[in-house]
Amino acid sequence: MGPVSSGYPPSAAPQLVVAMATKLLHWKETPEAHIFKADLPGLRKEEVKAEVEDGRILKISGERGKEKEETNDKWHRVERSMGKFVRRFRLPENAKMDQTKATMENGVLEVAVPKEEEKKPEIKAIEISG
Repeated sequence: MGPVSSGYPPSAAPQLVVAMATKLLHWKETPEAHIFKADLPGLRKEEVKAEVEDGRILKISGERGKEKEETNDKWHRVERSMGKFVRRFRLPENAKMDQTKATMENGVLEVAVPKEEEKKPEIKAIEISG
């Protein structure tokens, strides 16, 4: 199997795109917020973006560049993903998108989107005559 122009074996090229497109991510809802956690090992916070689109869509994107190649390098196996990735999530009406916060630590991006307090119905007693 000869190297392609990128220096990687031909069989690795399609896998690079798929691996970046399927970044592992959890979305959980607590009583206070929607919490997103994405595993992004090896990426720095400067290589990742968390954005709000169209007022209600959370977009998480980033890119891992290709490693610097030396002309004498010979690749035997390519399993680390590289390239661009984008994930989008439409949040419900109760999400306070303007108060979204993001942190990144040890290759894990966490995005917290607070929720509006659930409005409890106002109950008014009605006097029963008779």
